[in-house]
Amino acid sequence: MTGRHDACILAGGLARRLGGRDKPGLHVGGRPLVERVAAAVPGAERLIVVGSRRPGLPGAIFLCEDPPGGGPVPALRAGMTEVAAPWVVLLAADLPFLTAEHVSALLDAAGTGAVLVDEDGRQQWLAGVWRTAELARALARYEGRSLHGLLAPLAPARLRLPGAPWFDCDTPEDLRRARSSEPGTPAQA
Repeated sequence: MTGRHDACILAGGLARRLGGRDKPGLHVGGRPLVERVAAAVPGAERLIVVGSRRPGLPGAIFLCEDPPGGGPVPALRAGMTEVAAPWVVLLAADLPFLTAEHVSALLDAAGTGAVLVDEDGRQQWLAGVWRTAELARALARYEGRSLHGLLAPLAPARLRLPGAPWFDCDTPEDLRRARSSEPGTPAQA
């Protein structure tokens, strides 16, 4: 394993495609999505959640981005204020199939950073690991709103892992697929 790390879970957002529902609080496999994601980072020294306070995450540090609902870059800026470890695991709060083994593989692969790629080879910017100092420097000089614009120049390792750890629940159909799947493998479309 690469070493000491904190975890920053982005759990805000408006969930427009889910009708404004509390996406991190939606249950898959009997647990809220955000708790499933938090369980994938058991070795994190700090668990930082940018979003609403959650009773199932004792010990987590909860923050809000400025402006609220401002998107992933302001949320990441907020979360980074609490990161102290040399590495930060950056995750969305809606990854039902992510496991500690996937996070370990990302940590092992990271140079400056590492991100999961989906079955089409697209980087999943909210499923990655970053060297804290490099990410902080990039954030300090970045004025855009896109995670791709912020993170792609850091040239992360790209990891394709089994079990669809990159699968997220953005739509009602995604949520149905996650709920009807065996643990670790999304249902076939």
